[in-house]
Amino acid sequence: MAGIELKSVRKAFQSFEVIHGIDLKIADGSFTVFVGPSGCGKSTLLRMMAGLEEVTSGEIQIDGIRCDHLLPSARGMAMVFQSYALYPHMTVEQNLRFGLENQKLSKLEIAARVAKAAGILQIGHLLARRPSQLSGGQSQRVAIGRAIVKEPKAFLFDEPLSNLDAELRVKMRGELSSLHKRLGSTMVYVTHDQVEAMTMADQIVVLNEGRVVQVGSPVELYARPANLFVARFLGAPPMNILKGTLGRKGNQTSVGLSDGVDIPLSGRDIGLPHGAPITLGVRPEHIEIRDGLFDVAVNSTEILGSETIIHAETKAGDPFTIAQRGISAAKPGDLIPVNLPEPFVHLFDATGLTVGASSDWRSAYLS
Repeated sequence: MAGIELKSVRKAFQSFEVIHGIDLKIADGSFTVFVGPSGCGKSTLLRMMAGLEEVTSGEIQIDGIRCDHLLPSARGMAMVFQSYALYPHMTVEQNLRFGLENQKLSKLEIAARVAKAAGILQIGHLLARRPSQLSGGQSQRVAIGRAIVKEPKAFLFDEPLSNLDAELRVKMRGELSSLHKRLGSTMVYVTHDQVEAMTMADQIVVLNEGRVVQVGSPVELYARPANLFVARFLGAPPMNILKGTLGRKGNQTSVGLSDGVDIPLSGRDIGLPHGAPITLGVRPEHIEIRDGLFDVAVNSTEILGSETIIHAETKAGDPFTIAQRGISAAKPGDLIPVNLPEPFVHLFDATGLTVGASSDWRSAYLS
């Protein structure tokens, strides 16, 4: 096991810079997930850690020792790719043994490591098969086993579940989380899938355009995003966003929406002058359907069984989504009264930064 630290890491392809001076600490034994939209630099950053891409400037350290000048094989990391990259002419056992044989380990040591990895991943019955005889999930286990036998200081996963169907992805997410608990190893995982990030990570690193936007636990990023980008990126369906102006309603600070509705706020130190433009956000699952602040008109519904997603719009024509538990009777054309519970209201200034975080958000989210 090992901690990993990135110090002012930059990557440029000729004059085009794709990673902009990233500083990041990954704790020993943690499960850290890099997440962000396509092209944000998450895979490039992982490949630099593995030694598959050169660092333009900055340092990468593992266990406090600089490693960015070392060959990939000398860094003590093992990478699992999106494509399984198994040798098709070899059996599963031969695939697992191959890298160890190149390291000139003894036959006894190789046999012990292969047996241990096969036991952990429950692939002992597959050792005599060739990759063409394996399912997608079995192939992914073998690819992970090839990393485990190296007994690395850290595992690096580059979107390893992308090629699996939805049901198998859910199963493999659970297996990877269990594997992390059993091995206690440092794992760094790249994905564009926020569900994978939220369900597997100890620490999430949100990237956008080659920069780290926010780092924290899944709950921290979901409940208190640092800015509008993180707020919209994490959460499905995405957060509702309404533009408004900071004002007052009675003795309380409020947000005035474009359709004349005032949203009162209590206990908020927003730090902006009245009249300042402000963006209000609330997640679909936190909206209450009851007499409240305003009505929305239903456009369509998605009945998923355990919940219903209601797609609606405000009087001003802004899209508005509600996630309601169970099956809703709402239908297109209905007017639905909605209330926005104050602790779940997010506010962002004109630059998109979070302002006026509710003081009691922890009790609201962690109840």
